[in-house]
Amino acid sequence: LHEKTFCLASAHYYKLVTPPERERRKFPHESKGKKLLPPFLERERAMACSSLVKLNASSSQWIGQQSFNQRLGSSSRLATRRVSVVRAGSYTEELIQTAKSIASPGRGILAIDESNATCGKRLASIGLDNTEANRQAYRQLLLTTPGLGEYISGAILFEETLYQSTTDGKKFVDCLREENIVPGIKVDKGLVPLPGSNNESWCQGLDGLASRSAEYYKQGARFAKWRTVVSIPCGPSALAVKEAAWGLARYAAISQDNGLVPIVEPEILLDGDHPIERTLEVAERVWAEVFYYLAENNVTFEGILLKPSMVTPGAEHREKASPQTIAKYTLTMLKRRVPPSVPGIMFLSGGQSEMEATLNLNAMNQSPNPWHVSFSYARALQNTVLKTWQGRPENVEAAQKSLLVRAKANSLAQLGRYSADGETDDAKKGMFVKGYTY
Repeated sequence: LHEKTFCLASAHYYKLVTPPERERRKFPHESKGKKLLPPFLERERAMACSSLVKLNASSSQWIGQQSFNQRLGSSSRLATRRVSVVRAGSYTEELIQTAKSIASPGRGILAIDESNATCGKRLASIGLDNTEANRQAYRQLLLTTPGLGEYISGAILFEETLYQSTTDGKKFVDCLREENIVPGIKVDKGLVPLPGSNNESWCQGLDGLASRSAEYYKQGARFAKWRTVVSIPCGPSALAVKEAAWGLARYAAISQDNGLVPIVEPEILLDGDHPIERTLEVAERVWAEVFYYLAENNVTFEGILLKPSMVTPGAEHREKASPQTIAKYTLTMLKRRVPPSVPGIMFLSGGQSEMEATLNLNAMNQSPNPWHVSFSYARALQNTVLKTWQGRPENVEAAQKSLLVRAKANSLAQLGRYSADGETDDAKKGMFVKGYTY
């Protein structure tokens, strides 16, 4: 590298300084008939010779990775050499296989990753205190349901749940494995106000994520979830969209480096009175930004899953859209923004009723799609279960049966075979809460 610099500097000097000019400067190092170098270039030449020996003795890879930008004259420059970096991933094949396993026909994800505070809200709705024992009892009810693996391929857990066991001492992770359900883990640390935005939020949790992900992998988790949100009534601002996309991309890269399939979830909240066309516009903008930064961070698309919102009107819009309309707009957005190499689209329910979420999913599976189109529901799978259980041990079996009913309904919807005939009134009740926080 010094040799190259020396040659250019030497040529530049003799090009600009003509012999008469050199004579006027009376450089003492030049003798008649012999062209010598000025002292500063003589030092460069010596450095170049010394450095060249050292560099040849070491790896030449370092040299190839450097950019060289030497000034020639007043305006021209040599072109900068750009080196394409490919992130080596020791888990790549495992990630791809895990994603395919979760995105398997007729199955979807059970999301029970509510924080302890949110779980407390659920328990309070049936008159239970938010204690670890009550949270453990409810999670045990869900995760030990016989036959759950027929309809559920993955379960997203909260950190507390990952380390919990049944009252008999069996780890919840092992209960899932016995049903051929892949354990997952929520890794974000929640939403906080985004400074400089229009009352918007951003998601925290990147600090320490690599070490936490490695530990979750040791505990049996094989995929991760990171949820951030975008609010249409608040704009959304360019800052909020970029922050959401960049955070998701960094999380995805870190997760893959530690063996976890990242679920990418930029939830577009239902809040607002906007029409479905506005939701489509915002969704396209958000997902374009997300995939731009996923590519910038060298994320393997075959080893991720998406958890998008369905494209619907705002919850307060005067006109409700039919399942067919929602399917049309949602699939239009996905086909414009999501590459076919992504194995699975696992929709969130976002406050829809149990029946609405299932009907909309069913409508999207009436024709072939480039990806596995399925569900990753929390409230839309648990609402009836919770009401059936009521915190009573004698109701556990009935509550588990109601979970299987909802899981089977969404399994059929994933296959495009669901019918709403026979749905209960509870399943038809909407669960949207304005300004809802997790």
